[in-house]
Order: sequence, then structure tokens, then C-alpha cells
Amino acid sequence: MLRFIREAKKGYIEVAFNGSLGSILLDTQFSVPAKGVTAILGPPGCGKTTLARCIAGVQRLPNGFCAIDGEIWQDETTFRPTHLRHVAYVFRLPILSSHLSVRHTLLYNASKSEQTLIDFDGVVELLALAPLLERLPSDLSGAERQRLALGRALLGQPRLLLLDDPLIGLDRSAKCEILPFLERMRQTLRLPMIYFGHDIADIERFADYLVMMKDGAVTTAGPLNVIQSDAALARRGEAAVCLDTTVGGYDGRYGLIMLRLKAVRFLIPGVPLTPGAPLRLRIAADDVSIAREPRHASSILNVFPARIKASLPHGEAEVTLVLTLEAGRSGVPLLARVTRRSFDALRLSNGGQVFAEVARAVPLGLPSGCLQRLPHSQEHLRQLCPMREKHQQDPNRDR
Repeated sequence: MLRFIREAKKGYIEVAFNGSLGSILLDTQFSVPAKGVTAILGPPGCGKTTLARCIAGVQRLPNGFCAIDGEIWQDETTFRPTHLRHVAYVFRLPILSSHLSVRHTLLYNASKSEQTLIDFDGVVELLALAPLLERLPSDLSGAERQRLALGRALLGQPRLLLLDDPLIGLDRSAKCEILPFLERMRQTLRLPMIYFGHDIADIERFADYLVMMKDGAVTTAGPLNVIQSDAALARRGEAAVCLDTTVGGYDGRYGLIMLRLKAVRFLIPGVPLTPGAPLRLRIAADDVSIAREPRHASSILNVFPARIKASLPHGEAEVTLVLTLEAGRSGVPLLARVTRRSFDALRLSNGGQVFAEVARAVPLGLPSGCLQRLPHSQEHLRQLCPMREKHQQDPNRDR
């Protein structure tokens, strides 16, 4: 069990729900910043929806605690009902009035709240709803219905937005359509969001903080890239770390974007981006090699001094290394997967200093307004919704 002190801290979301609701036993305690997106990750049936309903005030668990940005919603003596929590809840399958057009659905919610977060025109622009305004929900695709549900929720001017796995019923094409809008909401709105989901590949696109659940209990919580390098996720087959970088410039001669993260500098192929624009990179463990000495001649552009924090067995033939980059003492986390043969041949050990060679870093989406010029349409689509195929490698080659 995670240790938790029940206090309402300004700037934080504080949650502690312990007990039974029906057949669900909760032991959920965490504290995360009241900004950006916090993802609650766990398999179906682990209690995520029950936790969401407790935070929203739809269900009451005696002795529970919930405080948002210093404001107590529930403790031993207080229980605010849902309509007094200023919370919006977007369900997996949104319930929409069949007789109201998109425009009237949005206007109905906009008329009920003082506009402190975003107005009608802002929602229409943010979620690209203008072409849909005169249509009925029955005429919308699954992704379009979710965009409408998001817009309706935002016009309620919430202090907290709960998203209960809104992508679970969508196919890959529909997910690719809606993910950029979730990213845009995160970049544009000063609104804390809690996203409940089971697919880490979706969560990697937009989450800032990650809370992991199993069998009704919170097992760990923290910044996304820190939890990604925790043993529970680092052991998985497609282990990766997501890093939030800033565009520092562009090498037009070679078509390379220059990115900054603390003292670390990355070079990746791409189109020119506005300097200062944020860009999230996904670096898979399979795309990082290890060397004991710096190579004087190599095709790999991104090579960093690093220290091995942990070595985790991965099947019979491989080892996953949890690394900390030491360029300028940046402390940036990274994962690498090597064969046991290479691990032994290089005499690697925990605490040892090595060089991490990043062969590939995939940009996850492009923030709106960051393009200096429009790329070829196929390249633009690839960058907005990169494919997640495993990098093809010769299985007989040691890394």
C-alpha cells in the first residue's frame, strides 16, 4: 500500500478510497499535480471505472478522501454531490440526446454555466466541430460522437475532466482521428484531466503523469517517463520511454530537427518546426544499443553517456537495462534491450557507466501551430499518428 497523508494541498489532486463497493475492493491512494493529464492505467476489471465514479461523486465510499487544488470534495465530514464538484465525466459510450443537433447540444450546456474555461466558439474551433453543427448524433461516427461529448463536457466549465476510456470502442482509424484532439486539449486548456485506460500506446501520446492499478489497488504513481522506466512497465515486450523535448532549430542541409531536453540534444529526421515548440518523443527499448566506449565512426547521431540503474531479465535471451542519461547530469530516463550474450560480453552491471546509442526516436503527434511549412500529406499523417510496428531487426544480430 502507498503511504498517503489526507490533506488538501493547493496545486494537487489528492485521492484516497479504501473499501468495498459491491464486488470491487479499492485500495487507491495517490497525489498528482492538478494540471495536465493524469492517466490511470490498468487491465479491464481492475476498478478504474469505480474509482472514476468515486472521484465524480456518483458513488460514495465511506471514509474516502478527495481534494482538488486545495478544495475538499470528500472527507470524514464532507461529501459534495456531483453537481457541486464542478466535474465533467465523459463516458466510454457517450449518451447524447437523439433529437438535438450538435449545435443545440453544445448551446444547451453552454447556457447552464458561466464561461470561465472556454466558450462555444472556442470549443467548435478546438474540436473542429464546425462541419458537424447541423447534424444529429445518429449521423455521426464514433470518433465524432466522442468529440461532441468532449465539447459538451468542456462547456460545463469543469474544474476537473474525467475521461473513462473514451477510445476503447474505436478502431485504429477512429483513434488516429481523435488522439490529436486530446493532445490539443492538453496543450490549450488550463484544466486538469484524469484519463482512465488500459492501452499504454494511447496513454503515451498525451499523459503527463501515470497511476498504475491492479486488482483494485494503486501500485505506483509518478511522472510518465519515470513510471515507464519502472520494472512493471520496463519488463513488457514493447517497453519505451516518452520524453518531452523543445524544438531548438533545424538543419536544412540534412533535414534534421534539433531538439533539447535539459542538457540533452537530439537530432531526428523531420520537417521544419517552430523553435520553442514542444515535441514528445517515444524511444523504444529495442531502438537503443549499448557501448562501453564511444564509437569514432557510426551512423547513429544520438549517443549519450549513461549509467545503468537496473538490469531486468526479459525472457531467456534478453535483458532490459534501465538507464539514466548523464549528459550535463540531466537524469533523463531511458531503456535499452540487449541480448544476454552482449550483456555478458560487455561485462555490464548495475551502476556501470556506458554509452546509450539511440537509433530511432519517434515523434508522437505535432502540436498545432508548430509547423513552419506544410509537409507532404503522407509525412504529415505519419507524424500525427505514427505506426507502432515493432522495429524490424535481424534476430541473429547481437545488440
